[in-house]
Amino acid sequence: MVTSMNDKNNNINQTKVNKVERYLWFCLIAVLAALAVIPGAIGRGFHAHVLVLVLLHASMAQSWNILGGYCGQISFGHSVFFGFGAYGAGMAMVTYGSTPWLGIIIGAILAAVASVLIGWPCFRLRGHYFAIATFAIVEIFGRVFLVWNWIGGAIGLDYPIMDDSWAYFLWSSDKTGYYTGAAVLFILVFSVVRFIENRRLGYYMRAVREGQETAESLGVNSAQVKLTAMALSAFLAALCGAFFAQYNYRVDPPMVVSLEISMKFALITILGGMGTFWGPLLGAAVLIPLQEYTRTYLSVLGPGVDQIIYGLLIIFMMVRQPKGIMGFLAEFGVLGRGKKEVTNDASS
Repeated sequence: MVTSMNDKNNNINQTKVNKVERYLWFCLIAVLAALAVIPGAIGRGFHAHVLVLVLLHASMAQSWNILGGYCGQISFGHSVFFGFGAYGAGMAMVTYGSTPWLGIIIGAILAAVASVLIGWPCFRLRGHYFAIATFAIVEIFGRVFLVWNWIGGAIGLDYPIMDDSWAYFLWSSDKTGYYTGAAVLFILVFSVVRFIENRRLGYYMRAVREGQETAESLGVNSAQVKLTAMALSAFLAALCGAFFAQYNYRVDPPMVVSLEISMKFALITILGGMGTFWGPLLGAAVLIPLQEYTRTYLSVLGPGVDQIIYGLLIIFMMVRQPKGIMGFLAEFGVLGRGKKEVTNDASS
């Protein structure tokens, strides 16, 4: 009887949480859309630059969250897929002199295919062995990109100066166009995760994360689930890489295929909360402004101050609340209140 009541309360509370999250999601979309259409709301200043970076890095982290958070496969190789997208856009612009759009799609598809080819042998490994294998993948592809003359080698690809246009996805007068593109990318990536979160694939991914053997005993094809999650994650990461290349007007191997970029994918998500819908956004909203503003206003203290502050923040978070910012919010009943109340009821 007590178990039945707890299950009923759990369902009611979870429904309330879902309604709140849905309301917050639609409100966020409305705000992002309003900023894009209000004249002068974005402009070209430093604050606009930070806002664009927050949206981009939130999208990057959410793409990683599909594999690392929901599926539980910690990867440090996502900069490879990021690089595929960046070079797809860059080669379309520089090498072939066309618009970047076809190159973006080709780069994203190649990233998804490469992720399956990489994941097929690597998923035979478990836990930290899989993570170490993905480290090696980044080093291999980084070296290949450095000596591959067809894609520019170590010199990279420098974009030509062009007029502002959506056709070439380039702007120099202000950042409204980049903001709009970042907002569309953000909504796309988060909507994909929102869609699969409560679908069969989302349940299967969480089952594999919690216990692969148990999931397989219940009929879940863990290999197929992990490869699907990795392909989807890589495709979205490549779209983020393409935006990054367009935003920076150039692309070279250290910019996109590096352990630093791979760590950003993971650490932003860890800071916000792995395996949660809002975690990547919260992590990016804290980390990116902190990084950019400390780099700008505290540079007189010497290089690397932003990295020191960021490192201390991560250490504090891991010691105080390993579940990230979302864990703090759950403690205070802002999100996840239903789960907390049910746990308390069961213990009493």
